[in-house]
Amino acid sequence: MSFLPQLIFLIALGITGYLVSRRVSRISQNILLGKPLARKDKPVKRLQTMALIAMGQKKMFTRPLAGLMHFVIYAGFVLINIEVLEIVIDGIAGTHRIFAYVLPSSFYAFLISFFEFLAVGVMLSCVLFLIRRNVMKLPRFWKPEMKGWPALDANLILIIEIVLMVFILTMNAADQVLQTRDFADNHYTQTGVFAFSQLLVPMLSSIESNSTLVFIERFGWWAHILGIFAFAFYVTYSKHLHIALAFPNTYFSNLEPKGKFENMPSVTKEVKIAMGLIEDDGVVDEVGKFGAKDVNDLAWKNLMDAYACTECGRCTSQCPANITGKKLSPRKVMMDTRDRLEEVGQYIQSGKSKEEAFEMGSALYSDEYVSREELMACTTCNACVDACPINIDPLSIIMQMRQYIAMEEADAPQSWNMVFSNIENNLAPWQFSPSDRANWIQDVEK
Repeated sequence: MSFLPQLIFLIALGITGYLVSRRVSRISQNILLGKPLARKDKPVKRLQTMALIAMGQKKMFTRPLAGLMHFVIYAGFVLINIEVLEIVIDGIAGTHRIFAYVLPSSFYAFLISFFEFLAVGVMLSCVLFLIRRNVMKLPRFWKPEMKGWPALDANLILIIEIVLMVFILTMNAADQVLQTRDFADNHYTQTGVFAFSQLLVPMLSSIESNSTLVFIERFGWWAHILGIFAFAFYVTYSKHLHIALAFPNTYFSNLEPKGKFENMPSVTKEVKIAMGLIEDDGVVDEVGKFGAKDVNDLAWKNLMDAYACTECGRCTSQCPANITGKKLSPRKVMMDTRDRLEEVGQYIQSGKSKEEAFEMGSALYSDEYVSREELMACTTCNACVDACPINIDPLSIIMQMRQYIAMEEADAPQSWNMVFSNIENNLAPWQFSPSDRANWIQDVEK
C-alpha cells in the first residue's frame, strides 16, 4: 500500500493548522490592543445569551425567511463536519469510510443520507442568498460600503459552499457505483443507498471504466477536504469569521439595559464634587484621553465586535439616520474599525512599535475611515444594537468618538454646547432656572 496519499494529507493538514493558528494569533493580538474591560460577571446569564443568540440564532428569525435559510446553512456546517471528521480520520489512517466499519450499515446509510439532506439544503439556501444579493438586489446589500471586496467576498463564500456540497454528492454517488463493481483492490465497503447521491448513480453507472470512477470518487474526496482546509484559512480574512467569533462575542455581550451609557469615573467624580454630593479627597485621578480617536482608545470588546461583524446590514437597514439619507451606516463603522485595526496590526507585524504603528496611516476618526458627518448623524436610538444578530454594539464606538470630538477637540455643534451650558448652569437642558421648572402647573390650575 502506498503511503503517499497519507503523507500528502498530513502535509496539507499541517500547513492548514499552521496558517490558521498564526492568523488566529494575529487577530487575538489585534483585539488585545484595545483597552481593558470587565466582562466576566454573570456567567450563567452570559451562557444563556450565547446559547440563544449564537447557537439558537434567536435574533435571525426576526426576518423568518432569511433566518430559516441561515439556520439551514448553520446546521449543515455544524453537522456535516461529522462526515468531515470521518474524512480526516481516513486521510490520516489510510482507511476508507472508517465509520462504516464501526456502525451498523443501516445507521451509517441513514447518517450519510441525513448529511446529504443538509448538503442539499445548504445548496438551495446559498442559491437563494445569491439571488437575493445579485438579482433581487436587496438595498442593504448595495450600500456604498458594500462595493468591491465586501460584495465579492459574500458571493465567493456562497459559491464555495455550493461547490463543496457538490463534491460531497459526487463522491458519494461514485462510491455507491464502485460498491457494485468487482475488481482488484476494491476497498469500497457496502454501505447501502444514500438519499440524494443515488440520483446521480444512473449517470455514473454508464461509465464502464472502474479507474475513471475511482478517479471521480477520489477527486471528489480530495477536492472536498482540501476545499474545507482552504475555506478554514480563507474565513479568517473574511466576514464569515463570525462563524467562530459569534460565540465569544455574544458571551461577552453588554448585559446592561440598552441606552445606559458608561460615565468616565474621573469625570463623574469631579461632577459629584462640584454638586456637593461627595467631599473632595484631594486625590487627582489621571484622566488620560477623553473618548476615542483611534482603535487603541476603544475597549477590546469593541474590537472583537469589529472582527465578528457579519456585514449583513441589518443594523444599517434599521438606522433612522441612514433611512433618511444621512451618511451614517453602523455597518460601515464596524467595517472601518476592523480595517483600521488590521492596518495597525500589519504595521506591528512588520516590526513597528505600537506607538509607531498608531502614528502611521489615518486614525479611525478621520475622513478616510469614520468622518465627523457620520458620527453627528447618529440619533443614539440603539436600533442598530437591537438589530444585530450577534449583539454587536456600533453605538458604543460612535459615542466614544463623539466624546473625543466634544471633549478633546471642543468641536461639538453649537446646539450641543448650549445644552451642555444649560445643564451646567440650570441642571436641565432648558434655559431657565430650576426654581421655575414647575411654573407650568400654575397655568394648568388656572
